Amino acid sequence: MEDQYEKLGRLGGGSFGVVFKARDTETNEIFAVKTFYKKKVYKGCLTTAIREATLLKLVKHENVVRIRDVVFEEEELYIILEYLNSNLKKYMKSCPNFSKNLPLIKMILYQILCGIACCHSHRVIHRDLKPANLLIDLRNNLVKIADFGLARKVHYTIRPLSKDVRTLSYMAPEILLGSRLYYAPADVWSIGCIFAEMVNGKPLFKGKSEIDQLFCIYEIMGTPEEDTWPGVTSYTRFDSNVPRCPRKDLASVVPNLDEYGLDLLSKLLYMDPCKRITAKDALEHEYFKDIGFVPT
Repeated sequence: MEDQYEKLGRLGGGSFGVVFKARDTETNEIFAVKTFYKKKVYKGCLTTAIREATLLKLVKHENVVRIRDVVFEEEELYIILEYLNSNLKKYMKSCPNFSKNLPLIKMILYQILCGIACCHSHRVIHRDLKPANLLIDLRNNLVKIADFGLARKVHYTIRPLSKDVRTLSYMAPEILLGSRLYYAPADVWSIGCIFAEMVNGKPLFKGKSEIDQLFCIYEIMGTPEEDTWPGVTSYTRFDSNVPRCPRKDLASVVPNLDEYGLDLLSKLLYMDPCKRITAKDALEHEYFKDIGFVPT
């Protein structure tokens, strides 16, 4: 492994191991190498890594990071991935006027939806969409969805999923309310949160705990009721005693969007997941009528 790839620096890390930038010594190409800690390879990480690699090989799209290879040697596991020089989180921080560049935001949102629509067409849900997991090639503002470590292929059968899977600010209300039967709409909610964050320059819902996150959502989107979200009172964490909050006008919460942008945002953030717009349908929304970027 080290004979073929020269480490050029650390890109990040987590409980699984470390991601580093590397150069292929034979071709001089640059890659991101996700390496798993030796002691954890046999404690669940091996299954997670193989699942991630399998899903990336399944979902091939311009807006999804490409996988080159999987290497397993000397009890260590490596996933060789396409390298991009930034991510959306860093990009937003480095550009003082990013939130005012609405055409750029529209182009980025369109690409995110394209990539996730492809994932959903293969019945793959990402479950951890957030700005840090959206890579960007700064040369052409090409966006690619990355970090499929928590992604799953679902068959829409009665099979519960873990709820502790994503960053709080982008977690869908059905998960926060205790559902373990959630699918593609949960990703769509995350995209709505990312959309609002790009325009506002800060997270739309910023709770300190799961309960607080729900209250933050209720304060803007309104406290759900049976007539607006059939079945919501049956969720294990639904509390009928919480204060009833009316839905706010999104124009006052995300004031820089035009009427089409606000309409799309409201559909991405529809509380009832059954009525939430799909990624595929979102691409056909009037908001994108003047989109000048169409990835292959």
